[in-house]
Amino acid sequence: MADERTIYGGQAVLEGVMMRGVRHLATAVRLPDGRIAVWELPLASERWAARLRHVPLLRGVLALWETLVLGVRALVFSAHVAVRYDPELEQTKPGTSASSWGGLLWGTVALSLALSVGLFFLLPLGVASLLDRWVGSGWTIHALEGTIRLGILLGYLAVIGRTPDIARVFGYHGAEHKTIHAWEHGDPLTVEGARPHSLLHPRCGTGFLLIVVALSIVVFAFLGWPSLVWRVLSRVALIPLIAALAYEIIRLAARWFHLRPVRVLLAPSLALQRLTTREPDDAMLETAIVALHRVLVAEGHAVPALAVSAPVIVVDEAGQEQAVFAPSGKREERA
Repeated sequence: MADERTIYGGQAVLEGVMMRGVRHLATAVRLPDGRIAVWELPLASERWAARLRHVPLLRGVLALWETLVLGVRALVFSAHVAVRYDPELEQTKPGTSASSWGGLLWGTVALSLALSVGLFFLLPLGVASLLDRWVGSGWTIHALEGTIRLGILLGYLAVIGRTPDIARVFGYHGAEHKTIHAWEHGDPLTVEGARPHSLLHPRCGTGFLLIVVALSIVVFAFLGWPSLVWRVLSRVALIPLIAALAYEIIRLAARWFHLRPVRVLLAPSLALQRLTTREPDDAMLETAIVALHRVLVAEGHAVPALAVSAPVIVVDEAGQEQAVFAPSGKREERA
């Protein structure tokens, strides 16, 4: 397996998948009429950002920030497509505009980040602080705090996965993993080529969360058990450091995943992914394949023509149609 194949990844969005390479990004969304809308974005890094990519820890902070920004843009695009191409949504919310959906999503992300810090970092600290008089202030209290944090994470993922809309997102998450596996193993980028592959992937963001939980126990334990104010400040201030460390671990683990000890260490991380992935249907797989195929073509890879059952339309970030391609990948017309 060539090393260059392991640089590709993505995330699920609303009725679609975003795929990212080194210099290009593509987000494909399945429309209500069965067609696939794809938006492509060239990625250009500033000189200072390019230098940071080679600095341990700092590259992790940069990568996570870029993932957040690009992920939100992909979500905003999928919302634009929902407004533009879904007649039922337009009828039930006639005053809704693509820009209002975009603003709503950015606001939701900001609120979600704040709530995540409170739910996954400050709430476990608060519960542990109430119990410290009985537990003590050594490693035990930090282990308790980490256990509470893990329990909240597992409960949260289990609950949201029961809602139909999130279950569909998890299906597209599974499609993303299977498609990436097919590419990394040199199998055809088709439904038949991707279907046999695993729903689980060592570079998944869900596994990253578990590593963050485990690292938080170690990092916070070295700080001891100072006053409550300093404990709260440390939980918030050290999130970037913990995330950067987790990024480095994920990076190394994915590189050495072929070694049995590494696979054993990553087993809990892979197991957690079962909460955030679902077996995708063929339409989901095709959508993920379109996104990755467009990235690979844009980055100069010699890949066979796209083989999907539905027409693919190329649109801009606001969902405006630019071109139409046949299922074979041949351009049919320009809008």
